Amino acid sequence: MTENRPIPAVRLVTGRTGASAHANELGMRVMQARAYANRGEQYLLIKSPPASGKSRALMFIALDKLHNQDVPQAIIVVPERSIGSSFADEPLTEHGFYWDWTVRPHWNLCNTPGADDVRVAKSKVKAVAEFLASDDKVLVCTHATFRFAIDELGIEAFDRRLIAVDEFHHVSANPDNRLGAQLGQLIARDKVHLVAMTGSYFRGDSVAVLTPEDEARFVTVSYTYYEQLNGYRWLKTLDIAYSFYTGRYVDKINTLLDPAVKTIVHIPSVNSRESTKDKHREVEEIMDHLGTWKGTDETTGFHLVETADGRTIRVADLVDDDPARRDRVAAALKSPAARTDRDHVDIIIALGMAKEGFDWIWCEHALTVGYRSSLTEIIQIIGRATRDAPGKTVARFTNLIAEPAAADDVVAEAVNDTLKAIAASLLMEQVLAPRFEFTPKGTGPQQGYDYGPDGYVEGRTNVGFNEERGQFHFELKDLVPPTTPEARRVCEQDINEVITSFIQDRQAIERGMFDPEVVPEELTQVRMGRIVRDRYPEMSETDQEAIRQHAIAALNITQQAAKIVTETATEDSGTGELKANTNFVDGVRKFMNVRELDIDLIDRINPFDAAYAILAKAMNESTLRQVQAAISGRKTTLTEDEARAFAVRAVQWKRERGRAPEATSQDPWERQLAQGVAAFARFRQKAAAAHG
Repeated sequence: MTENRPIPAVRLVTGRTGASAHANELGMRVMQARAYANRGEQYLLIKSPPASGKSRALMFIALDKLHNQDVPQAIIVVPERSIGSSFADEPLTEHGFYWDWTVRPHWNLCNTPGADDVRVAKSKVKAVAEFLASDDKVLVCTHATFRFAIDELGIEAFDRRLIAVDEFHHVSANPDNRLGAQLGQLIARDKVHLVAMTGSYFRGDSVAVLTPEDEARFVTVSYTYYEQLNGYRWLKTLDIAYSFYTGRYVDKINTLLDPAVKTIVHIPSVNSRESTKDKHREVEEIMDHLGTWKGTDETTGFHLVETADGRTIRVADLVDDDPARRDRVAAALKSPAARTDRDHVDIIIALGMAKEGFDWIWCEHALTVGYRSSLTEIIQIIGRATRDAPGKTVARFTNLIAEPAAADDVVAEAVNDTLKAIAASLLMEQVLAPRFEFTPKGTGPQQGYDYGPDGYVEGRTNVGFNEERGQFHFELKDLVPPTTPEARRVCEQDINEVITSFIQDRQAIERGMFDPEVVPEELTQVRMGRIVRDRYPEMSETDQEAIRQHAIAALNITQQAAKIVTETATEDSGTGELKANTNFVDGVRKFMNVRELDIDLIDRINPFDAAYAILAKAMNESTLRQVQAAISGRKTTLTEDEARAFAVRAVQWKRERGRAPEATSQDPWERQLAQGVAAFARFRQKAAAAHG
């Protein structure tokens, strides 16, 4: 059914080096060894993609703390009980480690039926108290249970323990986020060890995970999606595509769902506009497309469906409302056979399940209907298909979205969904890219600029690509370098989080994608500048500008490289094998050949322009034009904050050129600055009159 496959908006071709699966003498893979090297840190943040081995990395670290660091107990905290199975017993000594990982059955509180329910979570507080008073070493519980335990037992009850929080992006610096507030109290008391793990260190609501002060206490271990996927043995290609439909989604999904491809189908929430409002009927129609229903397997609860070619496939229904049937299916999906037997299950249909922490290595296609609640959720769903498994060479994520139509009375919502899909594409392009390191042109460590733990200590002689680490080193003319350790940390490790905030700025996407008169600097300087100031208000203007420049450079280089790759990519007819020139690294290298890269050049590139060209191929250009028409009808006016930002840029512009920007200039950026100064003056006059 490949003829129905949408053209991917994002494609990564991996190197298949096998490095991700290689284990050292202690049985540790690359990321795990990197994390273990920091096992002595009191506060450790592990940022690593799905399937990279975070759970086992935590086992190694926790065991060392329990045996060598005077830590009496470890408490593993997961968002839902299905993830608790990731911390089951592991015979680590068989692979060379010093100790085995064991959890006594009654201390894995995730194994209790209904442990995700709030009432059950509250009842588990007594068990937590009993564990803390015991001589046993490891407890596993849900976020909810841990929150209630702190409320009832107090912060001091956890002194000296290791608290390991999985899927850390559930935490928020928002005071209303209870877990985030409690972790802040634990950090302030400073008597616990804390390990935080996440595959996506950003949230869908643009709220920071930790306050800057608390985050500065953590030592960060980063392992990128690029390193992970490039080091696989089997998986060669990851495609991310978007497809539009009109009418009912269950009619369109039939053209995308291949019974021969291992697939997780995430159907839409019954409250969404994509839903038919009858989720059980939707599941039945999806199975009708797959073939003829032949009954149910009594052991697993899987549906047995006979396909048109005579095969019998197994379909797991996680939408079923009956708790007993759904729990039986969920248990079968977590059984050892699900990992070792490729034919254990063929299709999984889910609603609100089978996302983060769900481990089905054979999944080749994550097919999701309707845009999900956050970019984080998109990352997590894509992660379901990116496990490496024997014989699995291609992984796909397809997002099926209702098509905006001029007559649609909910066109604004449809437009918003489209913009979110665009944002997800931009973000994934960035997440899948190699890491970028930027230094000012012609500088080196002799001037005090030594970038990152890996050095590049010989300055510009190391400009290029580090194959082993998946890192590019660029020199940019007039780049502002960070001046403090915290700003350097942000530039080295957290640029994706800054870019995520920018991509989630709906007005930035609207202006960048669909306004033909937009001036790139409005996006790259003013909007990104505001995001950086809001995110790091305690930093100096110099460090804020350094972070802004690093983020824009990384985003634009990624998008321009992707554009090069997309424009030159071809497929051999009939084989589907990608030619070598589609490798993303080649695209970055082509962009890297520009002799004089400077920050002005970077600022003058509109990052969304490349995204439009790519998505016009992946979606439907006429549909995107409908989005453009809907958006162009909404005239935007400058807010006071935006006018102030333009005025600040105008001052810098005047300092560099010796004159103020003119409203009659032929340069659109100069005109925009002049208009911003005028608008800010009007706001000042209005404020003065109000106080007069």
